[in-house]
Amino acid sequence: MSSEPLTGAARIQAYLKTLPDAPGVYRMLSATGDVLYVGKAKSLKKRVTAYATGRVHSDRLTRMIFETAEMLFVTTASETEALLLESNLIKRLKPRYNVSYRDDKSFPNILLREDHPYPQLLKHRGAKSTKGVYYGPFASAGAVTRTLNTLQRAFLLRSCSDSVFDSRTRPCLLFQIKRCSAPCVQRIDASGYNALVQGAENFLSGKSSAVQKAMLAEMDQAAEAMEFERAAKLRDRLRAMSHIQSSQGVNPASFDEADLFALHVEGGQTCIQVFFFRAGQNWGNKPYFPNMPFDMKPEEVLKSFIGQFYDERTAPRLLLVSHEMKEAGLMAEALASSAGHKVEIAVPLRGEKQQIMEHALTNAREQLGRRMAENSAQAQLLEGVADAFGLDTPPRRIEVYDNSHIQGAHALGAFIVAGPEGFEKAHYRKFNIKSADLTPGDDYAMMREVLSRRFARLVKEEAEVPPNEKWRRPDLVLIDGGLGQLSVACQVFADLGVEDVALASISKGHDRDAGREHFYLPGKEPFRLDLKSPVLYYLQRLRDEAHRFAIGGHRKKRSAAIGANPLDEIRGIGAARKRSLLKHFGSAKAVSAANLTDLSSVEGVSATLAKKIFDFFHPGG
Repeated sequence: MSSEPLTGAARIQAYLKTLPDAPGVYRMLSATGDVLYVGKAKSLKKRVTAYATGRVHSDRLTRMIFETAEMLFVTTASETEALLLESNLIKRLKPRYNVSYRDDKSFPNILLREDHPYPQLLKHRGAKSTKGVYYGPFASAGAVTRTLNTLQRAFLLRSCSDSVFDSRTRPCLLFQIKRCSAPCVQRIDASGYNALVQGAENFLSGKSSAVQKAMLAEMDQAAEAMEFERAAKLRDRLRAMSHIQSSQGVNPASFDEADLFALHVEGGQTCIQVFFFRAGQNWGNKPYFPNMPFDMKPEEVLKSFIGQFYDERTAPRLLLVSHEMKEAGLMAEALASSAGHKVEIAVPLRGEKQQIMEHALTNAREQLGRRMAENSAQAQLLEGVADAFGLDTPPRRIEVYDNSHIQGAHALGAFIVAGPEGFEKAHYRKFNIKSADLTPGDDYAMMREVLSRRFARLVKEEAEVPPNEKWRRPDLVLIDGGLGQLSVACQVFADLGVEDVALASISKGHDRDAGREHFYLPGKEPFRLDLKSPVLYYLQRLRDEAHRFAIGGHRKKRSAAIGANPLDEIRGIGAARKRSLLKHFGSAKAVSAANLTDLSSVEGVSATLAKKIFDFFHPGG
């Protein structure tokens, strides 16, 4: 007769004999294999002894110990290394008893490229593999776009790609509206352009006062020399620089570079406002709402959040935090080892830094208040959705599907995701329609392909350990369409064996958003909701968001196809030869109609290349 497997303190006790008195990371697992908690310790043996003997001081830890059925251990060379590994595992595994938050993709930067004679100013996100100077991070893509637009007005640097730059024969619209100096057509020489580049570098590096002072002096000189047109251009550039500074809000004078973390807790929920300061300028802020056990102290939340925040990011030299953290020195040492420079963590107590922290805390408090109000309303709407569609509980994940095409061309399917926290844009997905035998414009076949690919992926992902969070099972699938689309969805679910997912479709009625939508459920009569129902308005918003996302993807796909030049597909034709061909023939269509003799007469086109071009446009000819 087999005995029940040990759990709780008795199970933890069994590990003590083999544990070393060394730093490391431990994981506590439930009987089903779920990771309950990830922690680090200076001495694994001493930390686990405390759990085994019940020397804990909160209900949360008592529950966690009771649920523990297994532990996993990794020893490390130092406590600093253990802290870094702990942060990485918490971020990846999202254990129930740790602080975790929904991470974003990397923050955007401004890149000043240095791999071209005329450097390009552009938005950049991701690995910093391109040669150039990176300025950032900025809190959002919108903040970068606004700054770039103003920098164009202030410094007239090009934003076009190299291929566009090389193919220009006359100035573009940006030159006409005074946002580019048109180096592509030699409206400015290399030395003049480099002076503009140096000014932009100085401005983004925090030397804005010197740049403005020099430009003001140049404007005065131009005015005295009665060069009023040049003086007016310099005046407009000065105004653009002032606009950047005025739109940034609080710009510190007592430090150049820092990230600031302001934490506010209320009603069992937490908001952490993160502000980015670089080159003495405020480059935006972003709120985070980490999931946390209700009895965790603010300083513990902040420590865990910061560790995860910099898991794949480089920390600046100064971190300003709203709460004194235990092991702040250890955290600074760990961040410094990853960043390659010294990192200081400080709680501002007086002066300008404290004033900026108070401003950030006010932002955190107000943001959390707005979120709590929104969540309350959102919860009521989801309860209404459950009532309307006969669900046992309010849905936590709703997926809404739509297709977009023009007479079958550039067909694309998409779904959006919504839940208790609103739209979850990180989980949105697009699908290029791939079926070769699909009749153009067949909405049913397109919907079948999209649903089949999505839910086949679901079946596959649910077999993985741990499953992929972004492809998790929805509670409700809402199809933009009528009974036909719903029938397709039911057939796909039956073929793949997908159960426990509610299905519904919404038809637009005669007038979109007029409240005349009909809703269809499998095996039931169609119905409508009251014209003034908040649930109807919410479902319309979901439907329209899916439509916006699908048609946006379709337009990008169509624009890419329209902008494609067949010459780009011919191997051996670079920017210079492409420019020569277009200048000689006038268009790619004319190139396609040219004979071998005409092609060979173009400068830079050999007989071999002419044959290759001719064969490309006349296969088998």
